Amino acid sequence: MPTRSPARGGKSVLPKKRPPRKKAKVPTSLEYNLLLTATLILLAGGAVMVFSASSTTRILSDGGLSDSAFYLKKTLIVAVIGLILMHFVARRNLSGIRDKTPLFVGLTLAGLMAVLVLGTAVNGTKGWFIAGPIQIQPAEFLKLALVLYGAYFFANRPDRLTSVREMGPYLLLTAGACALVMLQPDMGTMMVALFAVAITLFAAGARPRDLGLLAGGIASLGLIMALAAPYRRDRLLTFLNPDADVTGSGFQIIQAKIAIGSGGFDGVGIGNGVQKAFYLPEAHTDMISAVIGEEFGLLGFAVLIAVFGLFGYAGFRIARSAKDDYGRILAAGLTGLILVQASLNLYAVMGMAPLTGIPLPLVSYGNNSLIVTLMAVGLILNVARGGRLAAARGGVPNHRRGQNAKLRLVEDHRDRSERAANRPPTRRTARSAQGFKAQSPNAQSRHSGGRNGGSRSAGHGRSRRASR
Repeated sequence: MPTRSPARGGKSVLPKKRPPRKKAKVPTSLEYNLLLTATLILLAGGAVMVFSASSTTRILSDGGLSDSAFYLKKTLIVAVIGLILMHFVARRNLSGIRDKTPLFVGLTLAGLMAVLVLGTAVNGTKGWFIAGPIQIQPAEFLKLALVLYGAYFFANRPDRLTSVREMGPYLLLTAGACALVMLQPDMGTMMVALFAVAITLFAAGARPRDLGLLAGGIASLGLIMALAAPYRRDRLLTFLNPDADVTGSGFQIIQAKIAIGSGGFDGVGIGNGVQKAFYLPEAHTDMISAVIGEEFGLLGFAVLIAVFGLFGYAGFRIARSAKDDYGRILAAGLTGLILVQASLNLYAVMGMAPLTGIPLPLVSYGNNSLIVTLMAVGLILNVARGGRLAAARGGVPNHRRGQNAKLRLVEDHRDRSERAANRPPTRRTARSAQGFKAQSPNAQSRHSGGRNGGSRSAGHGRSRRASR
């Protein structure tokens, strides 16, 4: 209600409104900016290369220019959705994401089981839910779910890392999920998931001996599975000797090598590549790095690798400076997931690894892969923001937190002692002091000795007080 002031002639005086508070901007670290920059560079370059790799085949197939940007438009739409999810995940409370991890893992496993019954087969893999323009591949979300659950599991129970037996629940979950993926079958996604799990275990602190035992067992099992199925055996043998079947299983590897070799040092120019015109199957997805090698040459290939290297440097630095074990394991596992996927794609295109249909993260066309990768980037950025936010509020890194807390406790105690010494005495304190002097006449001398370097030194009291 307005009030009337007699000093102002009875005029009503309204209370002044306080200006709205501006939200303080959280300062971002160098690693945060490097990771975001590398992500946007790969995303923008990927959109350009998807158009370059797909437009030629669309024009030759349809005989016109009307639909040449079909895959570019779909990539841009999915990229916008992915960037919104990345922004949302990067600014959400990380503890809330951690608490919802079991639910996310459960939904992913349910999707993997349902797709075996209700899914649609694409290129021989029954791993897709297709409803009009919407296509969902649960196996892509599995890679993210396994890293999330690894960080959740080992951050809460670090004692689980003492042996392979103690890691059993996480390893059994991984084995069951990979078995569901192999029933589709999708060996490429399973390989990426296993590598991501290995990096997560390493970041969590698993012993090298246990990691070696797991790696040996998985490699032996993978070799048996690869040799058991004829099409997997052909892929493995073709990788070792692609010239044995030039027009068959070795055709794709040979054409990828021709594309990279044709580019020379600086490439033939964007849009001028020839191999993408029906020579490279799926040029805009799995073989997009071969198109980059042809149109931008060795220089473009080196820049691509350098940007991924920048991404890895920033991601692992963020993991190293994380304020808790959960953030450290999560950032390292997700960074490793993206780098492993990029490495397998580049090695396969150069003929140094079997072709497994793994897309190049943030560059290849692939709706589910792009969304999952951008969500992973958002989680890494979340860890980076959390570390800087703790520093801005007066927090300290893990390796200095105990020391700083001890110093802060000693300083606060000294401040309280000085304030108490300078405070004028009250009746109660005066009576207490008189009673204390009457009971112990040497108390003052012992107290003075404690403050000025007596037998009970300040360092001794400080360590006892900090330990409490």
